[in-house]
Amino acid sequence: MIIVKRYNKISALLIIAVLAVGIITGCAGNTDEVSTEKTSSLEEIKERGTIRIGVFSDKNPFGYLDENGENQGFDIYIARRFAKDLLGDESKVEFVLVDAASRVAFLESNKVDIIMANFTVTDERKEKVDFANPYMKVSLGVVSPESAPINSIEDLEGKKAIIAKGTTGETYLTKNHPEIEQLKFDQYTEIFEALKDGRGYAIVNDNTEVIAWAKQNPGFVVGIPNLGDQDIIAPAVKKGNQELLDWINNELAELGKESFVHKAYDETLLDIYGEEFKEDLVVEGGIVE
Repeated sequence: MIIVKRYNKISALLIIAVLAVGIITGCAGNTDEVSTEKTSSLEEIKERGTIRIGVFSDKNPFGYLDENGENQGFDIYIARRFAKDLLGDESKVEFVLVDAASRVAFLESNKVDIIMANFTVTDERKEKVDFANPYMKVSLGVVSPESAPINSIEDLEGKKAIIAKGTTGETYLTKNHPEIEQLKFDQYTEIFEALKDGRGYAIVNDNTEVIAWAKQNPGFVVGIPNLGDQDIIAPAVKKGNQELLDWINNELAELGKESFVHKAYDETLLDIYGEEFKEDLVVEGGIVE
């Protein structure tokens, strides 16, 4: 009798051990499934019926919400054409609002398929996302009050420069001018309010942005229209999503045959920058000349 009880006890322990191993294995399997989640392929986008594109809501004239809450701007104009050519209807785009600092995270977490939020290509960002060919050129500019203009980078020494987090302006100052104090904000609307309030002496940001803002806001001037090297703006996809990357590059090449990006400029930027800036800003067919 004692022997039988002992065997029953051993059998029970073995059953518990097997069940425990099964549970652990099952959990490990679920973890592997999550960690190997695939990026959105063209087929998945077509099955979904919409393409999710991350854009700005507060960066006029590139990506912003108009008085009716509709997405407008240069990036938006091109993004709608992507949706039309991929899904047959420009309305089949879902615009996902992002800020400068969240663009990479939204791709990494599969919240969007493409980022088209005036995304400047940098070596650091290339390590985290894959950039398609460009559709725009840009450099940095500095806007300040007319009453206290900043006409050289040396004029900012010992003063606060207003910066949007996660932008090339932040990267440039940190790398090349660490002596200049940075006052950082998450939103573009915040940096311009900070300049108006006198919390900083100047904004360092894309020259396209500061030139447009200065024209719309009397009393401010772009004392430095070109700072640092010329950069390019391009769509970005999640790292490793080669299929979607190839589609975007082919799309830009095809659009170049009809000078579509020039048309996008005429429709969204011409009134702000004029003809004189067009060739300085536009990249047609994905090729920088």
